[in-house]
Amino acid sequence: MKTILKMYEHLDWANQRILETLQSMEGENQEANRLFSHILFAEKVWITRLQGLDSSRLPIWSSKVDIEVCANLVIQNKKSLTTFLTNISNTDLDKLISYSNSKGQEFKNSVRDILTHVALHGQYHRGQINSRLRADGSEPVNIDYITFVR
Repeated sequence: MKTILKMYEHLDWANQRILETLQSMEGENQEANRLFSHILFAEKVWITRLQGLDSSRLPIWSSKVDIEVCANLVIQNKKSLTTFLTNISNTDLDKLISYSNSKGQEFKNSVRDILTHVALHGQYHRGQINSRLRADGSEPVNIDYITFVR
C-alpha cells in the first residue's frame, strides 16, 4: 500500500507540473491538451469503476478541450483518488472489480492492478505530451519519479 500511495503522490505532482506548463504557454498546444485531457478522463473512468459505478457514459478522448476543463479534472480526480486510497486497506487491493469497457466488453481486475495501470497509463501519456512540447519548440516538463522523490 505504501508504494501505491507514493505512486499516487507522484501522479498528482506530475499532473500539476504538466497543467502549470500547459496553462503558462503562449498559444494553445491542442495535441498536448488533448493528451492531457485523455489522462484525466481515463483517471475519472477508472475511479468511477473502482467505486463500483457505471463508467459507460464517461468520455475517454475529446478532440478539443479547454485547459480549464483539465484544471477542474485535476482537482476532482485528486479528491476522489485521495478519498478512495484513504478508505482501502492492503486486503482490499486483491478485491476484483467488475466493469465494462467503452465497447461493452466485461472484465474483472484487482484493485491493485487497476491502480497500477492508472499510474503507468498517465506517465506514458505525459511522456507523449513532453515529446509534443519538444517537437513544438518548448522545453519538456521533468516529471521523472526520481526528481519527485528528491
